[in-house]
Amino acid sequence: MTFASARRTARATGMGQQPVLLLLLIAVFLAAMGARLAWLQLAHGTENRILADENRVRLVPRSPMRGRLLDRRGRLMAGNRLTYNLYLLPKQVDDSRWQQLQQRLSGLLRLPLNHLNQQRLNGINPDGYRIELVADLKPEQVLRLKEQEVNLQGLQVDQDYRRSYLNGVLGAHVLGYTSPITDTEYKYLKDKGYRIQDRIGRIGIEAVYESQLRGEWGGQQLEVNATGEVQRVLGDKKAKAGKDLILTLDLDLQRAADEALGTVAKGAIVALDPRTGAVRAMASRPNYDPNIFSRNINTAEWKALNRPEAPLLNRALQGFPPASTFKIVTTAAGIESGLMNAKSTLPTFNSFCYAGMCYGDHGSFGAIGFPLALAVSSNSFYYQVGLKVGEAELFKAARRFGYGSFSGIELKTEESPGLLGDAAWKRQVLNEPWTAVDTITSAIGQGALQVTPLQMARLYAAVANDGNLVTPHLVEGKHVPKPKPMGLKADTLKMLRQGLRRAVTEGTAKVLNDPNLPAVAGKTGTGEDPPRPDHAWFGGYAPAEKPQLVIVAFAENSGGYGGTVSAPMVKKLMEVFFKKMPQAAFTNSAGRPTTRQ
Repeated sequence: MTFASARRTARATGMGQQPVLLLLLIAVFLAAMGARLAWLQLAHGTENRILADENRVRLVPRSPMRGRLLDRRGRLMAGNRLTYNLYLLPKQVDDSRWQQLQQRLSGLLRLPLNHLNQQRLNGINPDGYRIELVADLKPEQVLRLKEQEVNLQGLQVDQDYRRSYLNGVLGAHVLGYTSPITDTEYKYLKDKGYRIQDRIGRIGIEAVYESQLRGEWGGQQLEVNATGEVQRVLGDKKAKAGKDLILTLDLDLQRAADEALGTVAKGAIVALDPRTGAVRAMASRPNYDPNIFSRNINTAEWKALNRPEAPLLNRALQGFPPASTFKIVTTAAGIESGLMNAKSTLPTFNSFCYAGMCYGDHGSFGAIGFPLALAVSSNSFYYQVGLKVGEAELFKAARRFGYGSFSGIELKTEESPGLLGDAAWKRQVLNEPWTAVDTITSAIGQGALQVTPLQMARLYAAVANDGNLVTPHLVEGKHVPKPKPMGLKADTLKMLRQGLRRAVTEGTAKVLNDPNLPAVAGKTGTGEDPPRPDHAWFGGYAPAEKPQLVIVAFAENSGGYGGTVSAPMVKKLMEVFFKKMPQAAFTNSAGRPTTRQ
């Protein structure tokens, strides 16, 4: 065989092997692909289907409408207003496109560039569908965006709801407010259906009834393409609105309480139905407008809310020295202990001296009994009652009226139980023994005593309703414990009612002895708070014979007297509450006070 023929044979043999090698290579490639597909479909099929859906499906959440807060007559106190928000669609806006957009937006909306950029960075989320850039757009801003929407591809204006408090500051401490949840709160609230930047009730009714008011989120499932453009709607779930709550508050009386407190810098007013414990008004000063929390509160506003005067503090639920209003408790202690009775009298003095110390009084009234002692607020009379009954009976009576404990109102986390600084407290806290000085000062409501305006309203309600301790409440239709009989003696109630009525007709609260009002019964108090000015109290009820309303007014460090500062505030509320009562209904044919039918 020649050399040339040998080469031709070799080439022919190589060409014959190439198809086999190519087939083997294709077979190996197909086998690899098959194995890969099998691995993807069989071993990780479910996982990959989820990932695929996440890439093409977006959930656009739809916030629920929060339940409304209505007064007892169905008038709106807190609702929701329609707002417009601006969103960025990140799939359609890369960094270079964003540089152009933010310049245009800054000019259109008159917002700083750094604010818009920070909102974009803060809003980046795994969903990647849209980021909230601007909340609660003004009408003129919405109009500008609509006019320029051709040049604003990648932006979206959508509707939302914001909490709205129709009357501003009115009833703010009862209603409370809502604000966005924090990142820390989201970690444990997300399992309860909350979303990032969801809003939650912080204080007041908004916080206590959060689960009923908030509703349930809804939303749309959208199919999108690679650039984030919506292709079709896959599903739509309507948001479920929260439950409306009817409050016990009376809007007219609440407004009167807020206006009455305008005469003092700090204070509180509570009005309630003595028969049921339903709170008809609760106001505290200084106050605040909860609407500021429905938008992004600024630094200056937050600083103002945290100033020393504490506008967010509900003073109706905080303890203060009860002063001479505590003489109601001392009266009850005297008669309930059996050491005194309805006919007991004691001499009164301009200055009462005991164990080497003298204690002043504002007058000497001779030998008097409980009714007149309450009416003229005789200190020397009650010094002696305190010494007669002793520390144990004095504080026993206070506890029977609910002092020193929570009232049962829904706002328990904001409520103070007050303070009853008895012998045990003094020994434990101050490591000092109880003395006669402590008994004397406690008998007139000074010393280590603190009572909340709400607790005091319960006390007056018990006198007004034949000795039953009510549970104050703010929401109609909820289960409320029945008034609890205190088991007070008939003589105790008789002396208290006579004394409180005489305090208005001939004592320290004559400003309420007005023919345009039904018969009022009540008691003043002026509490020392050195080195600061005195506190002023008045608590009472009307009509005296068959009470429908209890009102307590407190003026913190007003420097005035209960009869000149607080009693006029109560009068304003009574004028509003009883304005529909004809004057002829206030007295009977004998000229004696009667009751509203």
